[in-house]
Amino acid sequence: MAPLTLLRQHSKLADPRHQLHILNEQNQHPTFEQKLKTHQLPALKANPITTLQVNLGKLCNMTCDHCHVDAGPDRREIMNAETVQDCLNALKQPGFQILDLTGGAPEMNPHFREMVRQATRLNLRVIDRCNLTILLAPGYQDLPDFLAAHQVEIVASLPCYLEENTNAQRGSGAFQKSIQALKRLNQLGYGKQDSPLKLTLVFNPVGYALPPDQSELELAYRQELKKQYEVEFTNLITITNMPISRFLSDLVNQGRLEEYMERLVHAFNPETVTGLMCRSIISVDWQGALYDCDFNQMLNLPVAVPARRHIRDFHRQELENRNIVTNQHCYGCTAGAGSSCGGALNRL
Repeated sequence: MAPLTLLRQHSKLADPRHQLHILNEQNQHPTFEQKLKTHQLPALKANPITTLQVNLGKLCNMTCDHCHVDAGPDRREIMNAETVQDCLNALKQPGFQILDLTGGAPEMNPHFREMVRQATRLNLRVIDRCNLTILLAPGYQDLPDFLAAHQVEIVASLPCYLEENTNAQRGSGAFQKSIQALKRLNQLGYGKQDSPLKLTLVFNPVGYALPPDQSELELAYRQELKKQYEVEFTNLITITNMPISRFLSDLVNQGRLEEYMERLVHAFNPETVTGLMCRSIISVDWQGALYDCDFNQMLNLPVAVPARRHIRDFHRQELENRNIVTNQHCYGCTAGAGSSCGGALNRL
């Protein structure tokens, strides 16, 4: 049995309640709400909801060290057809612009393709958060053609342009498989200049540091991937490692949680607050429950509107301008240049 599987089965850190206990009780930092008040910022409230971010399940063909979803091949949580239809029904309401599909590996959900088809018929911008290696897996090798045919935007994790660093975080052989998948996407037009097929790469730090300047890192990625592998992409975004799930386990096991939290709190940037992703999205878990963001979902912190906590009960007027549920992990989105599903929020 893999070490991470053993950790999940035997460690209290698999329990969201225990993760919150560690974040709230075992550090001496001000709460996130207190930090906002210190900078004379109001409590977070939602804006008009433009994005439905749907976690189609925790099943994945990979087991990455940084995964905040704790996904893997042994997970069985997966969204069923009824809940998928609930999501599509909500998307028919005016106001949505984007369907953001995530997982696990969202493509491993048997309803993934039908959801993409129906969302494109609604003229929505569809995003697939892809780990790249799934595109080479048996039964999924026609996925690049399907995604291109429906002009699905691909947001692809590639933690580093160096093979050693990527493999350290995602497993032996992950880098070369990712490069192979990227080349296939390039053949279809993804990532090419002036192409409508958007290919965004995602960087997250291999260690315990904050991401570097996003624009400078994008230039380095572009130069190295083109020079070494003839790979092109549309743009690159940086995402901070969140102190939850596997990364939290690693911080605790290495005795570096306090150090990391100190880094996040010290780097709090008030200019990031207006652009936080939680203000314009609603996050749906594999069972249909609603959250302010994917991170709150993993910590089991539902939206603060008790009557609207399932996608089948989606009501735009009641969910917009709601109070956002915050906790200490929110420092991860407001540190340095900030971090969101769309990358950095400000320049360093």
